[in-house]
Amino acid sequence: MPNKKSPHLVQSALGAAAAALGGVAVHDLKQQKHPVLRNYPVLGHMRYLLTDIGPELRQYFIERDWDGRPFNRDQRNAIYERAKGIQSETAFGTVQDVREPGHEYLVHSVAPVAQPDEPPRTLIGGKDCAKPYSMSLLNVSAMSFGSLSRNAIRSLNKGAELGGFAHDTGEGGLSPYHMENNGDLIWELGTGYFCARTPDGDFDPAQFREKAADDQVKMVELKLSQGAKPGIGGVLPADKITEEVSQIRGVPRGQDCISPARHRVFSTPTELIEFIAQMRELSGGKPAGFKLCVGSRREVLAICKAMREVGTTPDFIVVDGSEGGTGAAPIDFEDHVGMPLTDGLMTVHNALVGTGLRDQVKLGASGKVAGGADIVMRMIQGADFTNAARAMMMALGCIQAQRCHTGKCPSGVATQDPRRTRAVVVEEKSRAVYNFQKATVQQAVRLMASMGVSDPAELNPAMLRRNVSPTEARSYAELYEWLAPGQLLDDAPQGWAEDWQAASADTFRPV
Repeated sequence: MPNKKSPHLVQSALGAAAAALGGVAVHDLKQQKHPVLRNYPVLGHMRYLLTDIGPELRQYFIERDWDGRPFNRDQRNAIYERAKGIQSETAFGTVQDVREPGHEYLVHSVAPVAQPDEPPRTLIGGKDCAKPYSMSLLNVSAMSFGSLSRNAIRSLNKGAELGGFAHDTGEGGLSPYHMENNGDLIWELGTGYFCARTPDGDFDPAQFREKAADDQVKMVELKLSQGAKPGIGGVLPADKITEEVSQIRGVPRGQDCISPARHRVFSTPTELIEFIAQMRELSGGKPAGFKLCVGSRREVLAICKAMREVGTTPDFIVVDGSEGGTGAAPIDFEDHVGMPLTDGLMTVHNALVGTGLRDQVKLGASGKVAGGADIVMRMIQGADFTNAARAMMMALGCIQAQRCHTGKCPSGVATQDPRRTRAVVVEEKSRAVYNFQKATVQQAVRLMASMGVSDPAELNPAMLRRNVSPTEARSYAELYEWLAPGQLLDDAPQGWAEDWQAASADTFRPV
């Protein structure tokens, strides 16, 4: 005979459940914070549950393959497949509306060229640089230890070592996990000056000189601003500041680590350029540059004027777009501050060309670079190389849960929780990072070959077109103004003349 629960046990369980629900109802009726629960006790909790799991419901059951944000499902799948070493091909044609205004496409050639045996690279280092660095077309963008887990940092750096590309440390500085696997590093210095910081938060030249001398550090970079949160300092929530993070950064536990909004080491464009020169000297002649999200064309022109007056330039500038990612930022800044990458990149490129400085400064582009077409498009817009952050996180296993700021990243990539971080297996995920980077660069080279180009220097604005209406497409050469070398010095065109006159090497404010 099958065992059956006695009616008494069933009644007891039902009674306990009813009592629990009754307790919840009484609590809901008495609490004063949530009007919905006061009006709909017990049932009102369903609203909060659905709100919490809404992103997951949309991502897995509602959104189409091509309309998710920040990265759609097609983009995510391509990253995951390339990270696994899979070819990443699709069938039955594009799902995009190729006539939609705003859709962009590359111009292929009826006479494609052969792909080079090795992907092209760009040499970074101007006339004052003693140790130039050969940069890949795609590199790991700035992500700090503290924001990412130790295993994520280890995996990224080992992937960089396997593939011969660069790994930006992020403003959190040089951690032991960046240094374990001998991958090439770009040491980013933010307003907090982490790892080169005096007790009161100033820049410490002696610490910087000592650490920048390490052979693994190939370039040094000053972070002026970040695309997702321009105009404010970096944010590391208190929940992610472990004792280890506290010691590495030199900041207290138990409170958010919020870097200052502005630097102490400079206050004018001239002082900025002089400090970049100091960073290069302290590093032993390694390439030195800065990263920014562009806000004003006048500020960019003021920096260019300072370069000419000081007589030296950064070896590189990385332009971050307002569509860039972050581990934590106010939504007001994410959504409504900063110039998109396309506009910012072309602004800096044209400013350098117009002031006769473009051949001395290499340009990097950072902001939603996830595929080979992204690399090619950014190089057409003025970049010499690109950096990727969120795509590299996805190669590590990130599922775009958008919980980076909570310390509860489900994949163990953006958390300091030991139980979660163990999910990132370094040997496996470093290979995934290597696979993704290699496949993406190969696709970029393949695209260029289909356009009749074997060297990125042969790319030009006429090779990228945008639909301006359902019946008309125009090239970037037609849509945008492109300055000639030295044009601002001789006779600034009408669209640039006012900003050029207003810019000064002595102030970031317009004259």
